[in-house]
Amino acid sequence: MHDFKPILRFVASSDIHYNREDPSRLKNYERGIALAYDYAASQEYNKLDALYVVGDFTDSGSDDQFEDFRKTLDTCVRPETKWMLTMASHEYFSEGGEEGALERLDRIMKQKPDNHVVINGFHFISVTTTRGCKFSDEKREWIKKELDIAAKDDPFKPIFFFQHPHIQGTVYGNVYWGEDEITDILMNYPQIIDFSGHSHAPVNDPRSIHQQHFTCVGTGSFKYFELDEFDKVYGTVPPNEKNAAQYIIVEADAAGRVLIKPYDVITERFFGYEWLIETPWEPDSFKYTDARYLTDVKPYFADGAKLEFKVEGDSVTVEFDQAKIDEDRINDYKVTIRRKSDRAIVKQVCFWSRYYLNDMPETISQKIEELEKGEYIAEITARGFWNNKSANKLVGEFTV
Repeated sequence: MHDFKPILRFVASSDIHYNREDPSRLKNYERGIALAYDYAASQEYNKLDALYVVGDFTDSGSDDQFEDFRKTLDTCVRPETKWMLTMASHEYFSEGGEEGALERLDRIMKQKPDNHVVINGFHFISVTTTRGCKFSDEKREWIKKELDIAAKDDPFKPIFFFQHPHIQGTVYGNVYWGEDEITDILMNYPQIIDFSGHSHAPVNDPRSIHQQHFTCVGTGSFKYFELDEFDKVYGTVPPNEKNAAQYIIVEADAAGRVLIKPYDVITERFFGYEWLIETPWEPDSFKYTDARYLTDVKPYFADGAKLEFKVEGDSVTVEFDQAKIDEDRINDYKVTIRRKSDRAIVKQVCFWSRYYLNDMPETISQKIEELEKGEYIAEITARGFWNNKSANKLVGEFTV
């Protein structure tokens, strides 16, 4: 990527959930802003042009949470960086509901709920939802009008678009936390790069970027992780869920190419890969599509990978070395417990690899309960993000 020379750089984040009862979110977000400036200063193009937050910057929308967030912006964001907020469900939980939040946005933040600005020649359109995470007819009309203005200015340039909920059927997290009320509008503007939050899905999940009619990107969380799969032993909120402090840094060059870099504030490092959109206005060029599910890349367990069992009462804790993969990361594991006598399946358990942590553990364990006395065979399969199962399995035996 040696020929990519940015002329624009901004941070997109969401779900910061300021709350004085948990000051770690404030500290992490302020540290995140400082780290973004550090990164910018290390580059040939050394500016941070904008900071966008797409909703749930407060936990309940109270005056003190608005004031604390405004203080962070005033003390941490430099004059040359434009900041912009959208609101959504959590901003509406306090006195006055949505109307109260709009009043606080005006009084404390000195901002309008919907904005269209041009930064370094690029159009930025941000929209605050109504009735939680919905889009009224008035919002739809405003969105179309502003998109028409941006597209007529230059149809061969990305339009950066921001709202809180994911667009249904796009990025990871949309199953629980998506809305479809503006899809029919957005799909007429393939040059849109849409940024959304709401789900708390990890920014480093490769499904957090999605292209079909236009490009969509998830913006992560500073409160906790939640994942969009429903077969796991602990539900949708995974272990180590509070180690969440992620955002994305976005850059664009004079040719209209866009480079998106997922960043982890906890470890103060990028995740080691980035997404390049060469021609955002041309869907035929899109590479982050559902075709990624048709992959030949499979996880695998290395020769000599450790597998151990610790039996206590009617439960067994399975511990093993993480599988490996040549692209992305391991998404999850499926453990199949078979009765040794006839190889009948008595238990199937799925759990995540902890891929959402920048420093993934090298080994992983899971307790499996409610087993009758007897001899068992355990088969462990690793799975990638695209339903790609491991080429081999870890297999071992234990007795309860």
